Amino acid sequence: MRRPNVVLILNDDMGYSDIGCYGGEIETPNLDRLAAEGIRFSQFYNTARCSPSRASLLTGLHPHQTGIGILTDNDGPEGYPGNLNRQCVTIAELLKQNDYRTYMSGKWHLANDIRHDNHTWPLQRGFDRFYGTLAGAGSYFRPLTLMRDNDNIDGDELPEDYYYTDEISVQASSYVEDHAAFHADQPFFMYVAYTAPHWPLHAKHEDAAKYKGRFDSGWDGLRERRLARLKESGILNEGCRLSERDPSQPSWELAEHKDYLLRCMEVYAAQIDSMDQGIGKIIDALERTGQLDNTLILFLSDNGGCAEVIKPAAKERARQKNVAPMVTKEGSDVVFGNRPDVWPGSEDSYQSYGVAWANLSNTPFRQYKHWVHEGGIATPFIAHWPNRMRTKGGINHTPLQLTDVMPTVLEVTGTSYKDTYAGNTILPLEGSSFAPVFDGETIARGPLYWEHEGNCAIRIGRWKLVKKYSQQWELYDLEEDRSELVNLADNYPAMVAELSELYDRWADRCGVIPRERILKINQKRIK
Repeated sequence: MRRPNVVLILNDDMGYSDIGCYGGEIETPNLDRLAAEGIRFSQFYNTARCSPSRASLLTGLHPHQTGIGILTDNDGPEGYPGNLNRQCVTIAELLKQNDYRTYMSGKWHLANDIRHDNHTWPLQRGFDRFYGTLAGAGSYFRPLTLMRDNDNIDGDELPEDYYYTDEISVQASSYVEDHAAFHADQPFFMYVAYTAPHWPLHAKHEDAAKYKGRFDSGWDGLRERRLARLKESGILNEGCRLSERDPSQPSWELAEHKDYLLRCMEVYAAQIDSMDQGIGKIIDALERTGQLDNTLILFLSDNGGCAEVIKPAAKERARQKNVAPMVTKEGSDVVFGNRPDVWPGSEDSYQSYGVAWANLSNTPFRQYKHWVHEGGIATPFIAHWPNRMRTKGGINHTPLQLTDVMPTVLEVTGTSYKDTYAGNTILPLEGSSFAPVFDGETIARGPLYWEHEGNCAIRIGRWKLVKKYSQQWELYDLEEDRSELVNLADNYPAMVAELSELYDRWADRCGVIPRERILKINQKRIK
């Protein structure tokens, strides 16, 4: 059999239950199709934040080992350098050595210098072609740090109807078609990294209008209905309970500025809807060129729903880093901050959808992006490969995480991992392949580990030990309590001791830098 193509689709800041095939109200017919014809994973995990997840996904290592333990800020020499280092190798680099063509469209966010130094940009880390942004966030209508290969694209020269999500999809589709026309004798790997639905809340008018009235019943009722659908579909078991509403948020009945709040969620939904439309275009391109059946498509999110609240001070930070325009194409000021008097969605606003809607996105879990409780790290994960998969529409409940993607891709493409690459010693893979799942086989996975900003966790089988930075360990039986509602740490002190010791060994081996040291570095900078 001809070696498969691989399309890896990552979206940004989307919760566990937003898309249709994971219980949400947002219309995602193309992702729903992939799920119906493929496999959904109920316990797949990311790494709680944008850059670390990308680093882990592309290298098969934990993010701390790659030099990107938090974001792309340079905390060296005592902290993380914020660049992909030379002790890791990317999927693109290895597949390229195995005669694969390699393409990327979308957000990179793996380099601390986005203006001058390109040694950790996509083309220097294994991709033949690149279209997208180097920074982590920015305007959807006029993105800065936009590149084609290694060349900057001036945001002022973009067409009037430009919308970044759409263009990511257009470029990805054109890569598929060009590959069939000019490189049909080779397989390809394509990484499609959407910024949707990461803030700012920017959407096309027609997409947002579709969701008028969709969320009018409010976050409380919607959370209950989402959990019911997740149980009905078999993604979560019947015993799964809904976590309480975030205690910082009012009930929907008591919420103020409801019209504004609904508009925020409508725009957020429109961002995901636009992404799904684009995924449909990529599927169409694969079908038109006769490549869909032998293409492994993987879809996931880089972290849980984002509860960050944009404040007016974000404007100065965006100005300093040059990652978002201060004025619109027409010359009016962009208003930064979540303000009920500023309607979100258009180019002149820069807002997020807030804590309560993020709580809905992560139904039924608690916590958000940044934290390693389930709400921060649980992601929808879909695999689709008609030529290989024996079951269609199945659900797999094996706990897996980002480090498992690279070994899976290497196995199905017949690509060997390297001990050395470009003269550098490469760290061993941390994950294991889940390719046997495609053949209907059952697999087992060893311990899973997380650390981000001092938030820590380890999972072995049904047991998860987790804590927020500077707080005590909590212990949960995820088979009985996926929502982490009943802390069993006091009941099983020996297990807490055993798991915490395993965690400490892992953290030491993988180069996790204590949060206290990073905070001291940042304090020195402020002074």
